[in-house]
Amino acid sequence: MTAPLQNLLYKDGHGLTPYERERCRLELHLPAGRRGFPTLVFFHGGALEFGGLEDPLARAVAARFARDGLAVVPATYRFSPAAPFPAYVEDAAAAVAWVLAHIADYGGDPRRVFVGGHSAGGYLAALVGMDPRYLAVHGVDPSALAGLVPISGQVFTHFTVRQERGLRDARFKPVIDDAAPCHHARPDAPPVLAICGDHDMPTRTDENRYFVALLKAVGHPDAEYVEVADRDHGTIFERMASPDDPAARAILAFTAHRVARLSPAAGRG
Repeated sequence: MTAPLQNLLYKDGHGLTPYERERCRLELHLPAGRRGFPTLVFFHGGALEFGGLEDPLARAVAARFARDGLAVVPATYRFSPAAPFPAYVEDAAAAVAWVLAHIADYGGDPRRVFVGGHSAGGYLAALVGMDPRYLAVHGVDPSALAGLVPISGQVFTHFTVRQERGLRDARFKPVIDDAAPCHHARPDAPPVLAICGDHDMPTRTDENRYFVALLKAVGHPDAEYVEVADRDHGTIFERMASPDDPAARAILAFTAHRVARLSPAAGRG
């Protein structure tokens, strides 16, 4: 892979707040010597309250995928409670729109853009892909995305959103409303690969199984759930830097299969 491009601002305009200029940043981890490559926009976890781009482990995971020909664009966003819902979802949509508009400038194919994330980042990826309103602000339809890859993502309404709303027992009481990816399940959503560890957070595996089952029930033709043995909420992502990691292999297989469906002309240049 080439040296990553770091600290790029994905929002522009004179109306940005200092907090947006601080948090709305991304990196580009690109495969070396390739053109027309697929890209995974990736949002970090942290309960929608913390995290960033400087994590060495996250950069190792991005480098691992880039070596296998999948560009990774880690992106960060504003946090609760300073920027409550839907600010962080709007930021995620802006990052995805930026990649769709600019990845060709770096050699990638905008038709081969996937969106994923771990934990809270998986929630953001799923909601941006399932609820068309967030990308519509940027003149983009979710059908432009090649697929969604939430990893241990909350697909019910995120517990931080519930806490912002003052709900009692917000961390564990399930809610599926307008802020939940499940609420927006539809047959024409992008392809979905939902991944969890078999020792994930309480109910997280159940949420993701339900999400995929619901997508299939409404007629979605391409939704898959993968559960990885001997992984918990942290190690499901932390071990992806390993060349033989089953979750990483599942992501590479998912992206390769969806890329193969595109016309042969896609990505040439």
